[in-house]
Amino acid sequence: MIKVVEQNGVETAAQEVDVVTTGTFGAMCSSGAFFNFGHADPPTKLNKVFLNDVEAYHGNAAVDCYIGVTQMSRTRPFEYGGGHVIEDLLKGKTIHLEATFNPTDCYPGQLIDTEITIDDLNQAILCNPRNAYQRYTCATNSAGSTLYTYMGKLLPNLQNAIYSGSGCLSPLDNDPSYQTIGIGTRIFLGGGIGYIIGEGTQHNPSQRLGTIMVKGDLKQMDAKYLQGAAFTKYGTSMYVGLGIPIPILNTDLARTTGMSDEKITTNVADYGKPRNKPTLREVSYAELKSGKIEINGKTVKTSSISSLKDAREIAATLKEWIEQGTFFLTQYVERLSTERVFKPMKLTKKEPLVKDVMKSAATCNLADSLQDVAKKIIEQNVNHIVVVDAHNHLIGIVTSYDLAKAVASNRHELANVVTKKVIVAYPEQSIGEVARTLEIHDISAAPVVNLENEVQGIITSEDISKIVGKVWR
Repeated sequence: MIKVVEQNGVETAAQEVDVVTTGTFGAMCSSGAFFNFGHADPPTKLNKVFLNDVEAYHGNAAVDCYIGVTQMSRTRPFEYGGGHVIEDLLKGKTIHLEATFNPTDCYPGQLIDTEITIDDLNQAILCNPRNAYQRYTCATNSAGSTLYTYMGKLLPNLQNAIYSGSGCLSPLDNDPSYQTIGIGTRIFLGGGIGYIIGEGTQHNPSQRLGTIMVKGDLKQMDAKYLQGAAFTKYGTSMYVGLGIPIPILNTDLARTTGMSDEKITTNVADYGKPRNKPTLREVSYAELKSGKIEINGKTVKTSSISSLKDAREIAATLKEWIEQGTFFLTQYVERLSTERVFKPMKLTKKEPLVKDVMKSAATCNLADSLQDVAKKIIEQNVNHIVVVDAHNHLIGIVTSYDLAKAVASNRHELANVVTKKVIVAYPEQSIGEVARTLEIHDISAAPVVNLENEVQGIITSEDISKIVGKVWR
């Protein structure tokens, strides 16, 4: 369609082209499935349900449950989750069902321990509350340490940038005003046929971040297009294949379906500042797909966590289905909102920030002797001394344990003792973020610096424990 529009213009394209098919294949964490197991003998009412050791939610009728793809195994966390259970079912594998019950007069059974396959289920309904983001932010990391996120592994100091989405094939970017996409639209979903059943959660069309809620018969789907995923040190998810046909009803739809990757953009966000993830620049999908972009004068390698190859296959397969008459287009019964505004969570009790907790840092400079530093530790009753230069810029940190090791190894100069690769905190960070940073790096304190690397104070795990106890009591 891009070539048709480029060569002939939108008016001719609108007359010559009937339908444009789209596709995307990426991690869609807000996905899951409803299962109905049928009644056992004696009849039972589910309470706790585990499928291959992954807990499924049971706040439903007696023998229904919902398994979410981000729910992780009790015994294999970060390796196996709800998405893998769904994939295994599609592959015909046997799933271990373990369930306990609250017995009642009409449901006296108390325990089930059995093996099932997808054929044993009365219904298996894929139901995804939020799929097919119109566009997805590209993630990078300016911090000094590696971050493990739902966008994958972000290397420190802007060493890589990771994006998701299929650009010009993106379903919602091909019809951003939802002229043909709405409740009841028939779609390609997981290798089978599904339907849009509403706007997705976090639907934010005003910021070009629309989403859709979808469902389909899992038994008719293909494990090729529904694959469990595990993100290192983050958690589990599932890759979902999804495609939407766009009937070309007018020149506006010809224009949007004819948009090339050069004209479709997203933002590059700095995950190294997780509190607000500031935007570093706007970037086109053509740049992202080239393998490198420029950020603040630095060339940064890019990679995708979604599959363009599979997205193209989905669009091509959907085209074949339509041409063969096995897939029929449907008119929506209700349009999706184009004005919905996404709001952040309302917090009536806010988590304190680092600036609310930090205290003054005991400091020294590299010219100080080990005896001077030891004296400060004793006099100020601290375990950490921050090393600064003449302008109060951070150089490093030294602890009472470092001094003890120096004495034991007969080292006499502070420069040979100080740790120069320092994990830092910023005044506007939440204490929860810093607490996790301290835990990951197995340290007990972090100097607090501003963007110019000037020392503002220090925050310790002890300080965090005290304030958390006060706030959440």
